[in-house]
Amino acid sequence: MIHPNQASSIRPLLIVDDDATFVRVLSRALTSRGFEVLSASDADEARALTLRHQPRHCVLDLKLGDENGLRLIPELHELVPDMRILLLTGYASIATAVEAIKRGAHDYLSKPVDADAVVRALLDGDTAPQGDDDVMDAPEAPLALRRLEWEHIQRVLTECDGNISETARRLGMHRRTLQRKLSKHPVRERPTNEG
Repeated sequence: MIHPNQASSIRPLLIVDDDATFVRVLSRALTSRGFEVLSASDADEARALTLRHQPRHCVLDLKLGDENGLRLIPELHELVPDMRILLLTGYASIATAVEAIKRGAHDYLSKPVDADAVVRALLDGDTAPQGDDDVMDAPEAPLALRRLEWEHIQRVLTECDGNISETARRLGMHRRTLQRKLSKHPVRERPTNEG
């Protein structure tokens, strides 16, 4: 039995991915960052390990052989309601990201991904937020989802030669909504620190 004050230092984490090499590398990296790592290569094994070990975190691949990781998200939440799930995929798309969040994933990252990005995505919200402005801007939207949306907006804006009205029309959003999103993300050439 784990003593309550040890529980914070030992954070059980489940990796569900059918790529054995990726699992081995990520497991090693996450273990060195203080996680107790379990791994499953398919949905059945993931359900069994979740039931047995009640992991607090999960790194889940979108494609598990013939299975779809999206379908596994609600099942894992039924077994461990407060589990934080990070969905990984090699095929980033806004539709998939939105669907993952709707089904209960806490964040979404596209492969290749480094262990530090995984840790940030999993632990975001576990401690007091350091950047209140980001949290207030979009409390429901994880960083990866906002980044995907931003990239999509930029792609459409480029296709429309910078025409805001046409971009808004193609994106199916109000012109003012688009302008607000563009003004909140000064990603282009404005550095965050002056000097």
